[in-house]
Amino acid sequence: MALDKQSKIYVAGHRGLVGSAIWDNLMSRGYHNLIGKSHSELDLLDPVAVKQFFDEQRPDAVVLAAAHVGGIMANSKYRADFIYQNLQIQQNVIGESFRHDVSKLLFLGSTCIYPRMAPQPMREEALLTSPLEYTNEPYAIAKIAGLKMCESFALQYGCNYVAVMPTNLYGPNDNFHLENSHVLPAMIRKVHLAKCLNEDNWDAVRRDIDLRPVEGVNGSNSKEEILLKLSKYGISPEAVTLWGTGSPLREFLWSEDMADASVHVLLHVNFSDTYAPGDQEIRNCHINVGTGKELTIRELAHLVIKEIGFKGELRWDASKPDGTPRKLIDVSKLHQLGWHHQVEIEDGVHKLYEWYQKGICINHQTS
Repeated sequence: MALDKQSKIYVAGHRGLVGSAIWDNLMSRGYHNLIGKSHSELDLLDPVAVKQFFDEQRPDAVVLAAAHVGGIMANSKYRADFIYQNLQIQQNVIGESFRHDVSKLLFLGSTCIYPRMAPQPMREEALLTSPLEYTNEPYAIAKIAGLKMCESFALQYGCNYVAVMPTNLYGPNDNFHLENSHVLPAMIRKVHLAKCLNEDNWDAVRRDIDLRPVEGVNGSNSKEEILLKLSKYGISPEAVTLWGTGSPLREFLWSEDMADASVHVLLHVNFSDTYAPGDQEIRNCHINVGTGKELTIRELAHLVIKEIGFKGELRWDASKPDGTPRKLIDVSKLHQLGWHHQVEIEDGVHKLYEWYQKGICINHQTS
């Protein structure tokens, strides 16, 4: 069944980076019959609660954008959490979608599903051809399981479940917490705080860490306590120190572009469109979503420093891991399915820093 403006669509993870953007994109297209539940309202790790939700709501379509996510530090440290929680969320939501005859399901994964040394740019066919990157292996295995669930339900039962694999995402409602955030928001916050320290703007520093405390340290702590805690994350008045060598190449996609691609796939792409007719073995039916463009982490850092106007030094801690050396995806399948990105990285860095500053100011005015 094709989705129309009256279709009831459940967006799991509607307050997250991508989920909130998908929600807004659907609303802007006239799809107003949307369901969203916060974690306190519905714990997706609880199979009984998820079943009850589907029994009561009976959605026509599901967007599974909810996940337990984090950057390289979190992925390395909390390996059990990343595989267990993501497998559990997927098992519950995809399972209940099947049992309740959901007509369309869109599953969001990640391009970390691909092998560490996959040929570049990475085509969908590179999946499971060689070992994964060690630092995020548990998360990647969970996401591979999710896309294979979608593929398998489609092949066995004819379900219209489609999986999309976005590249590195950034945008409004991003997570800027220093330990658990992804590379670009973490970089923006580090450089912003270093600039404030460099300019001796302690009001701005305190506003920032009041909004997002760092390991229990907030704006009411002493200057010495704040400096000590920020130094742990490579932030000082003189310099910003970032993990690794800066040499890895990365691709970045604006979250609102990702949302537009997701809604395009939800509304216009069926499982039968994701593989070539006549294939003897149907696999790798997921769709890469990205820009097909890349830059080094060092080049990204210089973009951020220029945007923010930090006058201090940029340093690299080569004792820390770089992660996968290169992670560019081939987006030709997505282009063939009728979607191209709009926001380039230079404009995106500017837009994200504007959003970040606005959030600090709004919070300060209302507190």
